[in-house]
Amino acid sequence: MNWKKFSGEIVHSPILEEIENAIIRETDNGYKLKVCIGTDSQVKGPLTDFATVIVLLREHHGGFMYIHQEKTAQKMSIKERMLVEVQKSIETAYSICDLLDLYNVDLEVHADINTNPMFKSNKALNEAMGYILSMGFIFKAKPEAFASSTCADKMVH
Repeated sequence: MNWKKFSGEIVHSPILEEIENAIIRETDNGYKLKVCIGTDSQVKGPLTDFATVIVLLREHHGGFMYIHQEKTAQKMSIKERMLVEVQKSIETAYSICDLLDLYNVDLEVHADINTNPMFKSNKALNEAMGYILSMGFIFKAKPEAFASSTCADKMVH
């Protein structure tokens, strides 16, 4: 999986190593960290562009993120697409959660799903929430899901 920084700089080391180094650097600088993971997607013609982000938040001092993007030509309903977003976030969360536990860093999984039933994405809310919570992760939906609805969203629009 290729990850990059928000600046566009490619991350050459494994993402686990990159995040561990960031946690050590930031905590040595006196910051308390929280990690938020989210995915957003955008359909562009025949392709769907997915962006997954790992956001490291410094308590009261902003944050920074790592991004993974991939495209697929697979046709999906809106509900399927929302659940693929959640699956990508969960896979990412699962791959780094042991590291975060080791350093006592809180983790949230953000779903770009609206809690208002008037929005199409709401169809996937119950499944997404069940999926994330059953994996033992803290779940946030819109409007609290900024990792997916703001950070990842910037990468696909």
